[in-house]
Amino acid sequence: MAVDRRIGKTRDAIFKAFLSLMEEKSFEQITVHEIAERANVSRGTIYLHFVDKYDLLDQCVEQEMTELRDRCMGVQENLDFTSSGPLLRTAEYVEQHATVFITLINNSGIPAFRSRLHTMLMEGLAAQIDMEGVNRGMNKEMLLHFMASAAVGVMEWWITHSLPISAKKLMEDISILLERNQMGPQPLDALPRQ
Repeated sequence: MAVDRRIGKTRDAIFKAFLSLMEEKSFEQITVHEIAERANVSRGTIYLHFVDKYDLLDQCVEQEMTELRDRCMGVQENLDFTSSGPLLRTAEYVEQHATVFITLINNSGIPAFRSRLHTMLMEGLAAQIDMEGVNRGMNKEMLLHFMASAAVGVMEWWITHSLPISAKKLMEDISILLERNQMGPQPLDALPRQ
């Protein structure tokens, strides 16, 4: 048990050192030597845990997204996916851990973050989306991708702009946008001519 705790502490120290360096400089400028110095470990210790700094970045994003998923998406409930449920908890978690997410997104973490968040939202929306009414006859997978991509894009904008509005306001606006999407656009021949 003591060995596992030491391994966890070492990995945490490396992650913290890595994130603090990413707040100061671009990912490309960071060296494994600097990470080791900041974490107060040897370079060899870093290579025991990670293949290289790219693996460290991937695992750092993975750890944050796993924590986010477990805290925000893991609760089983029959609530609306948007403002009253997991999506609001996700935004609130990001808001509470803003420094980490802003650092990751603004410093080469966008593809990994976007992919993981998109997957999480797809899973959450799949159980919530109503394929009757206005969605009858639509391809569910395409609709899920559309809605998840829109939500991820807005979350990405929110993080890259240093959270200019509250998590609650963000989710209220996303909820409105998702509801509008359910209504669908008017047919082209029903639009007024100019």
